[in-house]
Amino acid sequence: MSGGPGYHGPRSDHFDGRRFFNQTGTSVGRSLADVLRWQLTAKRKPWPAWVENTVAPALPARLEAGELAITFINHITFLLQYQGLNLLTDPVFSPRASPVQWLGPKRRHHPGVPFDALPPIHAVLLSHNHYDHLDLQALRRLSLEHRPLIITPLGNSAFLNAQGIEPAVDLDWWQDFQYRQATITLTPAQHWSSRGPGNRNRNLWGGFIVSCEGQRLYFAGDTGYGGHFRDIGGRISTVDVALLPIGAYEPRWFMAEQHMNPAEAVQAHLDLASRFSIATHFGCFRLTDEGIDDPVHDLNEALNHFKVSPDRFVVPVPGQTILRR
Repeated sequence: MSGGPGYHGPRSDHFDGRRFFNQTGTSVGRSLADVLRWQLTAKRKPWPAWVENTVAPALPARLEAGELAITFINHITFLLQYQGLNLLTDPVFSPRASPVQWLGPKRRHHPGVPFDALPPIHAVLLSHNHYDHLDLQALRRLSLEHRPLIITPLGNSAFLNAQGIEPAVDLDWWQDFQYRQATITLTPAQHWSSRGPGNRNRNLWGGFIVSCEGQRLYFAGDTGYGGHFRDIGGRISTVDVALLPIGAYEPRWFMAEQHMNPAEAVQAHLDLASRFSIATHFGCFRLTDEGIDDPVHDLNEALNHFKVSPDRFVVPVPGQTILRR
């Protein structure tokens, strides 16, 4: 399905009047020839057909002021709960990360929190328009049952509105938005966007800083490793919690510009001077060549190499809630 007409607005240091590009001045999206080369040479490790979740969700009944509950649902989707404020990151609940539900990457476990068990969702942080992040079926249901405000990078709200999903607000990189007691800031990421033919890089991508009740949480979205992590760490006095992707990274010649590997995720953790990081973007959809357990194994090796305590960069399991004060 097309991603809509794309953003129209003034030129900037990451927009040429028609298409967006990264801080490096490049567009990351690979050519059809590269895709074919990858598919013809891929050495994909097998994944299990299905994995049962091992944790039953136990969402907190109440939170004190200054307390943050972070619940891992799957892939890139987290429930973030403050006192009186519930946010979702890139809500993905469909069986496949695909424009159709009969073909494409298929989920390998149930959502850690079933859709029907969600508390009232007040806002959604939507990082970009790729199918494993922008799940139209889930967003339509959220819009119908919860009516959250969707906060997203430039150009995406028009597409969502055309699908009957509203309200939504667009942000540019480093633009702040005040929502209830939270200040939400869109941050740069090294990635790209596409939702259909002719739509490549017509809509912006990014991550988010949520500043709320004395805590600053960084949700990186999808990103390759780059200097933006040092920029974010330099601009934000303290990153209390960082949600950093560790999966979908092989083969490196194809994926390096758009997806970090676990070692780069640990370097990003250090660049941000993050007090505490949580792994994302792994173990649900087989998108690339590595095995289902490789991101966790490689992360543990990277933490050891960089001499970072595993208590400071953790791998959640679906349904697990982590409390931070």
